[in-house]
Amino acid sequence: MKLKKILGVSSALCLSASLNAGAQAQETNQTVSEQLKQMQQQFEQREHELEIRFERKIAAQDEVIHSLQQRLAVMPTNSPPAATAVAPTRSDVPDLIKELSDKVAGVVEAQKKVLPGEFNPAIGFVGETVSSYHSQSREKTGSERPGGFDVWARSLELNASASVDPFAKAWIVVNASADSATGESAFGIEEAALQTTSLPGNLTLTAGRFFGEFGRLANIHDHELPFVNRPLALDNYIGGESRSDGAQLNWLVPAEHYISVTAGAGNQFGGDSPNPNSPGNKREFGGLNFWGRASTSFDLTPGWQLEAGASGLWNPKTQDRGGALVEPDGSTVTEKERRLAGLDVKLTYVPLRDNQFKSFTWGTEILFSDNNFLFDPNGIPATGDEFRGNVNALGLYSYASYKWSRRFSAGFLFDYVQNAQNHSDETQAYSPFVTFALSHWNQLRLQYTHTERSAISGLKSDNAIFLQWAWIIGAHSHGWSQR
Repeated sequence: MKLKKILGVSSALCLSASLNAGAQAQETNQTVSEQLKQMQQQFEQREHELEIRFERKIAAQDEVIHSLQQRLAVMPTNSPPAATAVAPTRSDVPDLIKELSDKVAGVVEAQKKVLPGEFNPAIGFVGETVSSYHSQSREKTGSERPGGFDVWARSLELNASASVDPFAKAWIVVNASADSATGESAFGIEEAALQTTSLPGNLTLTAGRFFGEFGRLANIHDHELPFVNRPLALDNYIGGESRSDGAQLNWLVPAEHYISVTAGAGNQFGGDSPNPNSPGNKREFGGLNFWGRASTSFDLTPGWQLEAGASGLWNPKTQDRGGALVEPDGSTVTEKERRLAGLDVKLTYVPLRDNQFKSFTWGTEILFSDNNFLFDPNGIPATGDEFRGNVNALGLYSYASYKWSRRFSAGFLFDYVQNAQNHSDETQAYSPFVTFALSHWNQLRLQYTHTERSAISGLKSDNAIFLQWAWIIGAHSHGWSQR
């Protein structure tokens, strides 16, 4: 019985507590709601008061502005006192006329004046001397220079360039090289070209005599090479520098990535023997030389860059190129069609810091020649034993150069070439070199070259040492660059 009473009392207390808690929560909610309502009313009242004060202030400013405008409208305007003019006397008139005449003459003279050299082209001169020693004589090496000790003024180059008008620029390069027998230097026109500067569509047209774009090093001058001598493959397949009389069109592809495409045509391609090719009495369209190149570049990292290109050259029909070439056995070979293809790549490292003191360059070019020849076994024309055939030949060069200070760099060049007329005739050469740049316009290069020739050539292997000294005065548009 007691237990029932206790349970009853407990239940009553719990119910009472629950009712009291509910009542207190209800009162709390009502209080919060009333406070929020009161705050909202106060905010609205404050906002209304601010609006009234702002409107009153604007109205007061409008009244002040209107009052000032009315006062300005009725205020009298006071003109400044007139200046007292002093008439010149009769004696002052000649002096005034002379002063006015001097001023007019000064203006006219200033309009006629031309800045010194304003219309003169940029002119420069390059001198290059190559001193050498060959262990073999000239007849044993096939060189145009004598064996033993030799000093050769290889390149004496006078160049000028200027803008023709807002649409084109032009340049001329006159070059002379000392003759090995007489020592005399006769100047000849190496380049004389006009190039557009404002064609639409990222196009650039070059016309005249110029170096056609083929590969990496064929279209640069001897003194710009990163080593002393031009690679054997370029001498054998192109004929030295890629000089041509013709026209060339370049298209810079409008893309985020650098892509350049070039196509050209001319009556020859190559500056040295056995160029140019002979068209006979009448040159047909197929007697021209056609060439092209596509190139691109990639930034592998902020310091490493990769450049790559592909080139082609085609002379469909020619009477001969340099005449009939006589082989050691007395037979003759006459070129009738010229086909040449090339692939090149260059890897360069130039650090973001100290880029004037450190750099690395590795370059390689592979050339494939597939010319068509007329072979005459007995060397006597029109005896019935002549026949036509193609000769496939391969040539390449690869070099690496490292620059460790502003003035010093060193590298190594490897050369390999198969003769374009006889691929069994092979030549290879190894050339370490060191370059000392006294300045950007004055440099020395020391190079050793070991050349190995196959027995079929009838020539001997040779060891040679070269000391090249090249310098520039005045303007020089192409200059020395890291090739």
